[in-house]
Amino acid sequence: MLPKDESLRLNLETKNCYVCGKQNAAGFQIEFFPDGDTGTRAEYIARKEHCGWPGLLHGGVAFTLMDEALAYALYMQGLYGVTAKAETRFRQPIRAGEKIIIRAWTKEQRRQLIEARAEIRLARDGSPLVAECDATMYLQEARKEGA
Repeated sequence: MLPKDESLRLNLETKNCYVCGKQNAAGFQIEFFPDGDTGTRAEYIARKEHCGWPGLLHGGVAFTLMDEALAYALYMQGLYGVTAKAETRFRQPIRAGEKIIIRAWTKEQRRQLIEARAEIRLARDGSPLVAECDATMYLQEARKEGA
């Protein structure tokens, strides 16, 4: 469910975002899609320029992908928010060249806070879980750029 108010929708499309911005040549340029009623999904192939240790995706990059998915899980419901708290667990390394699936979904809302979860799984047989994040998202009002 995307926002019906076009000005809100345009405000939330950040062309230069490091993760999803289509105009950020240095960024990931990842596109997120709705996944069920409360979630989002994206795919990414781990690039060598995003590695920390040779051949292994940097953990900060993996967290960044989950953080963006969490924000998109809100956005797909017509909401806007930021991560207030996140607890992340890395289960195994992600190797350069490996295709991964990033998913996030909301679970419960209490006033301005939404409990949410994100996961990264390998896109291969069995879809092994490689990273997970339980987060609290803080809802905000969208503002027009320059306001």
